[in-house]
Amino acid sequence: MDSTEFAELNAFVEVAERHNFARSAAFLGIAPSTISQMIRSLEQRLGVRLFNRTTRSVALTDAGERLLGRIRPAIMELGSAVDGVNEFRDTPTGTLRLNVSGGAAQVVLAPVIKSFLAAYPSIVLDILVDDGHGDMTSGRFDAGIRVGRRVAKDMQIVRVSEASSMIAVAAPGYLEGRPPIEVPQDLQDHNCIRMRSNGQMIAWEFAKDEQKIELAASGSLVLDSMHWVLQAALDGIGVGYMLESYAASYIARGALVPLLKDWLNEQHIYYLYYSGRQQLPVPLKVFIAFLRQHRTRGGGERKQGDT
Repeated sequence: MDSTEFAELNAFVEVAERHNFARSAAFLGIAPSTISQMIRSLEQRLGVRLFNRTTRSVALTDAGERLLGRIRPAIMELGSAVDGVNEFRDTPTGTLRLNVSGGAAQVVLAPVIKSFLAAYPSIVLDILVDDGHGDMTSGRFDAGIRVGRRVAKDMQIVRVSEASSMIAVAAPGYLEGRPPIEVPQDLQDHNCIRMRSNGQMIAWEFAKDEQKIELAASGSLVLDSMHWVLQAALDGIGVGYMLESYAASYIARGALVPLLKDWLNEQHIYYLYYSGRQQLPVPLKVFIAFLRQHRTRGGGERKQGDT
């Protein structure tokens, strides 16, 4: 196999997994017209159509599905082989692809990105912020970061944050002249900024001593990202509900006021997770070590299902 054939097959895998020529081209660092020509050349050489294309979608044909099933493991193994040589370099190099939630981007990544890139200038961080389930296989991500430890089997997990509770917050300007919020039920007299995740509205939960309250908040704004809930709360639109660690810097500077501080619910922890079936890429290995150094509390690496 010459270099042209390998490049075409690699381009084929990218398009097959992303279902989009433009995004695949951007990831490979080539023009969309170039990747289209590479796929056409591959199809002509094989004598079969690999994709069904429309103006809005790209889908594999039966021949394409069969080819992908055969060459994807080989492409991944070649990548692992090349990455293995990386361990002998004085300075680790390569691309680290992460799929993280909006909260993880703010709480876990934002404080360390600058210092990590300064420590490892030859590593490229490629981050997708996704508040969905974070499918690492289809996107060929090296790792994901989410709240909680409910991940697929055969995944390794690493704790990468301190525990943090969900908390109600509001801007000082919003609270002026409005009814005080002393118990969770008082929120019913306020404009609550609600958040939907995976098609379901997130309930506002509070706990104090033996009391537990789940509130169906109401308000004029519904969003699908904690980032936008934070921005709306900062703009004084209403009361937001988010991880305390996510809002911590804004609370510290007085831009947000924490509410119902004695009504905190169960604590949430962010975990980094990755497939345990393959050799750990060097960029991911050094990134995990870097995150561990920046943690202020215990934790560690466990297999899914461990306590």
